[in-house]
Amino acid sequence: MNVMGAMRTLYKVTAAGLAGVLLSSCALGPDFERPAAPQANFSSRPLPAETASVDGPGGAAQRFMPGESVAGDWWTLFQSPALNALVAEAIANNPSLEAAEASLRQAEATYQAEADSFFPYVQGDANFNRAQSYQGFQGPGATRSPYSVATAQVSVSYSPDIFGATRRTVEGFRARRDNVAFQKEAAFLALTSNVVLTAIEDASLSAQVAATEEILSAQNQQLGVLRQQLELGGIPEVQVLQQLTVVAQTRATLAPLLKAQSATRNRLLALVGRFPDQDKGEVIDLTRIALPRDLPISLPSELVTQRPDIRAAEASLHAASADIGVATANIFPQLTLNASYGSSAGSIQDLFSAGTGVWGLGAGLLQPIWRGGELFKRRRAVIAAYDVAAAQYRGTVLGAFQNVADVLRALELDASALAAQVEAEGAARENFDIARLQLETGGTSFLSFLDAQRTYQQARIALVQAQASRFSDTAALFVALGGGWESREQESADARTTQAE
Repeated sequence: MNVMGAMRTLYKVTAAGLAGVLLSSCALGPDFERPAAPQANFSSRPLPAETASVDGPGGAAQRFMPGESVAGDWWTLFQSPALNALVAEAIANNPSLEAAEASLRQAEATYQAEADSFFPYVQGDANFNRAQSYQGFQGPGATRSPYSVATAQVSVSYSPDIFGATRRTVEGFRARRDNVAFQKEAAFLALTSNVVLTAIEDASLSAQVAATEEILSAQNQQLGVLRQQLELGGIPEVQVLQQLTVVAQTRATLAPLLKAQSATRNRLLALVGRFPDQDKGEVIDLTRIALPRDLPISLPSELVTQRPDIRAAEASLHAASADIGVATANIFPQLTLNASYGSSAGSIQDLFSAGTGVWGLGAGLLQPIWRGGELFKRRRAVIAAYDVAAAQYRGTVLGAFQNVADVLRALELDASALAAQVEAEGAARENFDIARLQLETGGTSFLSFLDAQRTYQQARIALVQAQASRFSDTAALFVALGGGWESREQESADARTTQAE
């Protein structure tokens, strides 16, 4: 019989001997069940059918669509090719997402390696030794001759999973793999949302800078008019000084805006995987971004399956549950079965000759008897760890519901705030135009003109901020509802099925 044939024979004998043991085995510890979805709503008050509307960028009415799911590529709903290009570039180049994908590959390989512990360990062993024994007690005429021993054998070792320690261990590694997978989805969601929100912030700051520079230009023109009037003796010098003060104050507000814009731009470049000197000058214009009209609102009971952070917390809870089973099984006996078959001869040439075969069968039983209560204490420790994971899961669910509730309320108020800001900006602009004409004709005081000028400047900036809030809070809603990761997962599965066919 050759070595491979012997190995197959040993494997069959060992498997037959273990069949009865395996049939009676069980997995100790709790069987994990997914926590029930909370019977709660996102708000104690019903959502309106739609938000308020107003003319101008970001002023469209938005309709709430209960029971609808978020699209996996939700950022395309803003209908901005420049924004879509930035998100695509970030997905391709961001190092954080690359690290998350590598972590998932690592977790998958670790889980697959641990899953192989269900099978017996089979190994081959070959040795050749040449030695000479001591023969001093055999008399003066005895000779000492060297001899050789050649050995080749295959051994099988198997530990039946009688109390489910291996199964619970593999279950725990699978749950930890799932945790890393959901963390990857959370990283994807964080990346895409950060790109969208940062791009909107960049567009808002650009609009605020443009508005401030426009106002500053108008103020400088007014300053020039006042200086001409001063030279002609038509106004006192104090009016010129007051306008100079207003110009300086406006210029002072420009520097912080430019500083914030630069920091925002650099952050956006880092998100898409570029260095600061690789800015291509992409412009995200608030007036060229479409506000999504239909807002999908998931059912509250479905939120726990749609948010990757909740699913990651659930996977951690599952792993903690499996650890209880492992700690429980470690208290009970552990059985190990061994078998070997091979050949031993005085030379390599005779290694597989007739009569050189050697074999062995064995079994070992290990039962912890006294370890100072260590195993029971370790079990109490993992039960406490499970309680920690359960509390963290509940906290994650509560935070998710709070997140959605905050964003829904913000969307309602954003629409009303924008309507008010549009009205305020229009009134401030009209008041400023009237004050300027009255100043030229002597129908109002210069102080009243300055007040109208400052009010208009503040109203312009507040309008831009209100417009940006509607875009950013709309993006925040898509993120709070999970970002549609399950839609992308389904699309990927459908694509794999199509390719297989």
